[in-house]
Amino acid sequence: MQKQTESRKVGLVGTGMVGASFAYALMQRSLTNELVLIDANRGRAEAEAMDLNHGLPFVRPIEIRAGDYADLAGAAVTVVTAGAAQKPGETRLELLERNAAIFREIIPPIAEHNPEGIILIATNPVDLMATLALEYSGLPANRVFGSGTILDTARFRSLLGDYYNVDPRSVHAYIVGEHGDTELPLWSLANIAGIPLQQFPQPGGSYDEAAHQRIYEQTRNAAYEIIQRKGATYYAIGLGLLTIVEALVRNQRTVMTVSRLLEGQYGVSDLCISLPTIVGGDGAEQVLKLPLTPAEAAAFKHSADTLSTRLHELRQRQ
Repeated sequence: MQKQTESRKVGLVGTGMVGASFAYALMQRSLTNELVLIDANRGRAEAEAMDLNHGLPFVRPIEIRAGDYADLAGAAVTVVTAGAAQKPGETRLELLERNAAIFREIIPPIAEHNPEGIILIATNPVDLMATLALEYSGLPANRVFGSGTILDTARFRSLLGDYYNVDPRSVHAYIVGEHGDTELPLWSLANIAGIPLQQFPQPGGSYDEAAHQRIYEQTRNAAYEIIQRKGATYYAIGLGLLTIVEALVRNQRTVMTVSRLLEGQYGVSDLCISLPTIVGGDGAEQVLKLPLTPAEAAAFKHSADTLSTRLHELRQRQ
């Protein structure tokens, strides 16, 4: 196993609610010794740095400051949350054109000032934004990737844990594909403590396919419901980003459903999309080959094709 990443410096580009939630969680975890905040609104970044610094007496020492792209030099990872927010009723894919324009401005200077670092994308639509960030940065595929369906997978496990009345950390189940409307659950691989769901003691005495379908639909639609009620989602994805960054900085080689460039898996190439992937000191190191059912493989390909079509449309307009 490789040693953990030497640098413990972390950069954050975008200090909106997602970025601020990540920064707050990072500060409490004592994972890094330096955090640089960058935002198009310099005053916002400075205010977030001030607010976080005022909490330092309650946590372990960390240097938190607002900065510019040059200050990202030497960072182990730069987390990018910058971009337009998803509006109530708006799909993630509808954000594409606005956020692509923003990425053309911010990704090149990140790569220029920190060519050896890792870039982690959280901006939606995250699969396509990760694909564009990889293109705009010119960096290797393992070092530019997106948060993908890590949050969807967490929501899925949480809901299954509620249904089966077990700790969600004991639930092993994945949401893969697009972080969006075409995402899919891998029911064939879902299990609790190694026991397939169909064989696990059932709340109603027998396996209820309709109940499981409702769990998937709740997982897929959770963001829409939260955005409708409070305007945005940020706490859970902030913790998800923290978990990814911890795996990177500590070289944990954790398996996560991040959005990494595929190179022919399941017939998909030249597109970032989520599959269980080993995440460690070298970034998104290895996409795992899963024994999908034919129906799951077809649904995954449909999800990838949906994203590829939107990316092709965007490039035609550019």
